[in-house]
Amino acid sequence: MERIGKRRVLLSFAIATIVILVILSTFGPDNSVVASLACSGTKGVVDKAPSDAFTAEITFRNSGKGEGTWTVNIAFEGEKWIWRGTPQTLILKPSDKKTLTWNGNAPEDAPLDSTARLIVYYNDFFVPLDWWIHIVSGSELTITFSTVK
Repeated sequence: MERIGKRRVLLSFAIATIVILVILSTFGPDNSVVASLACSGTKGVVDKAPSDAFTAEITFRNSGKGEGTWTVNIAFEGEKWIWRGTPQTLILKPSDKKTLTWNGNAPEDAPLDSTARLIVYYNDFFVPLDWWIHIVSGSELTITFSTVK
């Protein structure tokens, strides 16, 4: 019984070590911008009608020790529709921050009540953020007059 317990502990330690090594290789100095992607700020769902304009702003920080260059792009990806931005080049010295902005429009043919999540792509990596665009109807009924006699 004691031998099985030691094997489990060793197996758990080995798996934890592998996970840590993968994380460190992914978030190393050359790719340290990722640490600021899972950033603070308000997150949530933004309602947009088909063809409505939107702006996505993301602030990046180089948390590494050397200057870095990244090609960064975003996309809103869902089961029913996808929107892709235009790639931008980001050059940051250690501890420097920069905000990149993408402007776009919800697809004209996006189905009502569909959603797409904001994904950030840089070099060979991607990070899903906690922002979604929810497609709502562009029409709205307003009562302008009523009477009862």
